[in-house]
Amino acid sequence: MLLSPNTNIELPAHGGHRRFCVAPMMDWTDRHYRFFARLISRKALLYTEMITTGALIHGDRARFLEYHRDEQPLAIQLGGSDPRALATCAVMAEDSGYREINLNVGCPSDRVQNNMIGACLMAHPDLVAECISSMQNAVAIPVTVKHRIGIDELTSYEHLYNFVNRVADAGCKTFIVHARIALLQGLSPKQNREIPPLEYETVYRLKRDFPELEIVINGGITSIDACKSHLAHLDGTMIGREAYHNPWLLSEVDNRLYGETTNELSRIEVLEAMIPYVEKELLRGTYLGHMTRHILGLFHGQPGGRKFRRLFSEEAHRPGADIELLKKAITMMNSESTRAKAYEVERTSTVSETTSG
Repeated sequence: MLLSPNTNIELPAHGGHRRFCVAPMMDWTDRHYRFFARLISRKALLYTEMITTGALIHGDRARFLEYHRDEQPLAIQLGGSDPRALATCAVMAEDSGYREINLNVGCPSDRVQNNMIGACLMAHPDLVAECISSMQNAVAIPVTVKHRIGIDELTSYEHLYNFVNRVADAGCKTFIVHARIALLQGLSPKQNREIPPLEYETVYRLKRDFPELEIVINGGITSIDACKSHLAHLDGTMIGREAYHNPWLLSEVDNRLYGETTNELSRIEVLEAMIPYVEKELLRGTYLGHMTRHILGLFHGQPGGRKFRRLFSEEAHRPGADIELLKKAITMMNSESTRAKAYEVERTSTVSETTSG
């Protein structure tokens, strides 16, 4: 069932809300992860996985567009290069309540290259501009671009400048820039996230040259401290895999990047808040492991964190696994927390006695 947007959350048309974004990640940022992430941060801008125009036009449209209203503010990332098809899908997304449409011009996968999707489009700025213009003429919500700083032999700053300038002339005001080139021949998508060096200064230079544009940086960012450092030069930051593997990082976002002073949920409270959602999804026939795979890192670096991860890794896939497994995890982590607190009290007492003696 497609759920309507949460009208209690306002998303400005431009600026501010993209101070912190969770990157669109294939197979990871599905609706179950996004619901979980929203329990930890109310302000982070969340993105869907990339959805191709073909999937929306010819596939199960309701399934691809579905989200829970509490995921808002929420942006959709589209993959495609046909201006008409993108405009059609943009209308679908706007009608479904998404707050932003992002065009993927950064994915280096062979599979998407063959369909003129992703990073290969950096070699075709006029086509990207036409795609942006077509979508903007069809919808009222912001249309943005996520791209690399270059591809293959097109790695000069001049080429990057010309790409951004041409797409900006078509009306795009927000550019999310992965601060690496992509080598489309010879490197896998994983290698393209690791081997080409990060060039943050190149993204800073873009902002200096295009002060009127909103420039958001992506690539290799793993902490809120790093986000704050980048925000001294840019308008926004985007974190990918670190926000997935260590989701508690999101607990710092609202306070440190948006100045919010609202009470945050504890890790245990996040698990408890997941129970109604998981129960409803199980009744719809959703497999438990499809939901719990996203929460494995919740207790990363905490007492009992390995036990928590092992519990879901070993048991969530078993036939008949249900909400009782989540309740079991809550009981287990409450016990681990109590044990850790008792140990800390004892350790502090011992240190105090040793010092005074």
